[in-house]
Amino acid sequence: MATKQFKAESKRLLDLMINSIYTNKEIFLRELISNASDAIDKSYYRSLVDENVSFNKDDFYIRITPNKEDRTLTITDTGIGMTKDELENNLGTIAKSGSLAFKNENEAKEGVDIIGQFGVGFYSAFMVSDLVTVKTRALGSDKAYKWESKGTEGYDIEECQKDTTGTEIILKIKQNTDDEKYDDFLDEYRLKALVKRYSDFIKYPIKMIVKKSKLKEGSKDEYEDYFEDETLNSMVPIWRKNKNELKQEDYDEFYMNKHFGYEKPLKSIHSSVEGVVSYNTLLFIPAKAPFDFYTKEFEKGLELYSNGVLIMEKCSDLLPDYFSFVQGLVDSADLSLNISRELLQHDRQLKFIAKKIREKIKDELLQMLKKDREKYIEFYKNFGKQLKYGVYSDYGANKEVLQDLLMFYSSTEKKLVTLDEYVSRMKDDQKYIYYAAGENVDRIEKLPQTEIVKDKGYEILYFTDDVDEFAIKMLMKYKEKEFKSVSSNDLGFESDEKESKEETEENKELFDFMKESLKDKVKEVRASKRLKSHPVCLANEGELSIEMEKVLKTMPNNPNIKADKILEINTNHPMFNAIKNAFAEDKSKVKMYSNLLYNEALLIEGLPIEDPVQFANDVCCLIK
Repeated sequence: MATKQFKAESKRLLDLMINSIYTNKEIFLRELISNASDAIDKSYYRSLVDENVSFNKDDFYIRITPNKEDRTLTITDTGIGMTKDELENNLGTIAKSGSLAFKNENEAKEGVDIIGQFGVGFYSAFMVSDLVTVKTRALGSDKAYKWESKGTEGYDIEECQKDTTGTEIILKIKQNTDDEKYDDFLDEYRLKALVKRYSDFIKYPIKMIVKKSKLKEGSKDEYEDYFEDETLNSMVPIWRKNKNELKQEDYDEFYMNKHFGYEKPLKSIHSSVEGVVSYNTLLFIPAKAPFDFYTKEFEKGLELYSNGVLIMEKCSDLLPDYFSFVQGLVDSADLSLNISRELLQHDRQLKFIAKKIREKIKDELLQMLKKDREKYIEFYKNFGKQLKYGVYSDYGANKEVLQDLLMFYSSTEKKLVTLDEYVSRMKDDQKYIYYAAGENVDRIEKLPQTEIVKDKGYEILYFTDDVDEFAIKMLMKYKEKEFKSVSSNDLGFESDEKESKEETEENKELFDFMKESLKDKVKEVRASKRLKSHPVCLANEGELSIEMEKVLKTMPNNPNIKADKILEINTNHPMFNAIKNAFAEDKSKVKMYSNLLYNEALLIEGLPIEDPVQFANDVCCLIK
């Protein structure tokens, strides 16, 4: 029989598909198993509508048979099979899908659930095979046919012997190369892993005869091999079960079996949505952040399934960056997939699902915050920083979504509190939400700048993460209340500000001299009314705070941006009299005092002293 040629356009598509469309050769098994599942679906549907066709549940299965000696891998199904014409149409014309035609014909009928729609998945077999042989016998036919091809060269169809209905695909696996180890596709452990990875939730059993070992009878250390028919897939996805059928232990076991984490998740979120786009989700919030979570190496994303078949292991489009800690999966039959099923053809459905997932995660976190605060705090200690990054990123586009999830340590409550809780406790005369930034709570507690705010009975939020101030600058307000740093040039205390200006004016000549002594290190020297017991502190003017300057200095390619610093002097402190006396008697001492006070203020802020040697000499001179 003469070899038939693929049409020119089909030939080009086959060559493109084998070499370009599929990025991962191992998915050929997923494609062939999905096609086998489709074929069984058609038989099952035929049994529902044709009283002359009947099947038992045990009649439906898919079998994988590796043969290392012959270098063949056989995938057999008990599905509907194909006639000679169907072989010609479905396999002779690339991108002609029998599954798609079947789905279109029966679209309005219940029970039709076909995975393959584009008719090219079968040809992924040529990525790993030198020769593909298909033996098939259609339901109700007494004849069987064989289709055989080595790829782009064409194909042969002839009658053959096959005793049962269904299809058998025999792949002659390629020899190993320097770049590819094709032997893997003949190894039973590798095949089992691929089925588990991509086709675990195909609804028909995927079987393979596997070799096992057991102790010989009467022996303590001798083993003998035996063979057993093993079902490789789970078949029923946990996310398609009713919630009332499942216990938390079931979710925990699934989570760990899927290697989403090594310990039980902090929370499981199971939902089923019907509507414009129907889908199931099973999401998990881990108990702890992965070791690489805050690194560039961390890869976010949910597993994406279509009818239980894994399409993508990490679909990053389903999660915003600020919820990148969420693990889990989405399964939908409504996604429009491209011919390789590896990429989404249209993203409208995906965007809809992503939006709903985002809303669901936020709702669940808010519920956890309200009903199980201890658990939420545990979550926040691991992933709160990511929420703050979410507020700061994209120019604050997501701040409205995230602001109610934020927490900060409170100076009065001595624990983490929300912005809403802070605002609810604000005094009637309080204009701002006050905050102080530093390395940790203990250091912030000792900051001189907090004295006057605490004295007035105002609560202060402590910012201890590098991202905190950047996020708050982007947030700007919460419930119409502006944020104000305790180091800000203007704290909003009119009477104190007025008194400070008056004292600064009274000592203008001294403060100008001190400013000149410090040169461009500070923008201004002035009297302070925020200080009670401390002699000196730094305040800042403008949007860039001193703490933000510290963060920027640690970054690569540091632009050397500096905050506008103001040196504030406590005019009620005994040291101020010494400075005034020195200014009247020996101005050189005032220069030394100015540098000492400036360096003291730097140390309080946790900033490095610019000239440690000079500082040491000044201290020695002062002692002497």
